Amino acid sequence: MEVTGIAAVVTGAASGLGAATATMLAARGAKVALFDLNEEAGKAHAEAIGGLFVRADVADDRDAAVALDTAAEAHGTARVLVNCAGIVPAIKIVGRDNVPHPLDVARRTIEVNLIGTFNMIAKFAARLAAADPIDEERGVIVNTASIAAFDGQIGQAAYSASKGGVVGMTLPIARDLAQHRIRVMTIAPGIFATPLLKALPLAAQESLSTQVPHPSRFGRPEEYAELVASIIANPMLNGEVIRIDGAIRMPPR
Repeated sequence: MEVTGIAAVVTGAASGLGAATATMLAARGAKVALFDLNEEAGKAHAEAIGGLFVRADVADDRDAAVALDTAAEAHGTARVLVNCAGIVPAIKIVGRDNVPHPLDVARRTIEVNLIGTFNMIAKFAARLAAADPIDEERGVIVNTASIAAFDGQIGQAAYSASKGGVVGMTLPIARDLAQHRIRVMTIAPGIFATPLLKALPLAAQESLSTQVPHPSRFGRPEEYAELVASIIANPMLNGEVIRIDGAIRMPPR
């Protein structure tokens, strides 16, 4: 699918992987709606790339529906959805003084990362299913999992569970949406240079980067965005999860 002139939605688009993806799509001529809860950063980035910012909690039923309607009113029916919104808690199942993992944190992680992705997919696909196909397809959905879905580290139980859910639902959703000619793919990024990672102490950053076999560095958000572009362009990419991680396999800690 060519992106020039089509409408696209990117969640978590105020920073990191989502911001880079929104930039890539806008640069290739797409009409991009940026969904995020960070209004200041989201509006600034939307203005910089000529996109539309919409404040949205992807895990909220009504919020997601209103946001998609707002984007459609401005740009028409979106053909591309890239789900990048997510949170990354790091809490052990049993902490200091034998304190159990807070259930509210685990629940919120699942709500944002897994249910939020599911919510956006369902609402986006229902709108797109009514549109006319372009050549042999109507559109493309790209989700963001993580290598933590496969190599979860200590303290990542809730996060790994949420991302494992995204991996697990990729194929069945692709099969569900095949009748509507909508493709569904998931990317599982490794260690990328996002604001969250850059907030770590320098020593921790250096330790993590040297664990990547090749190239021995953090991934760049632009490299994630380029993979999104390749997925959109190739009609045979469907129902699969692609790791983009420099061949790293995460150790326990």
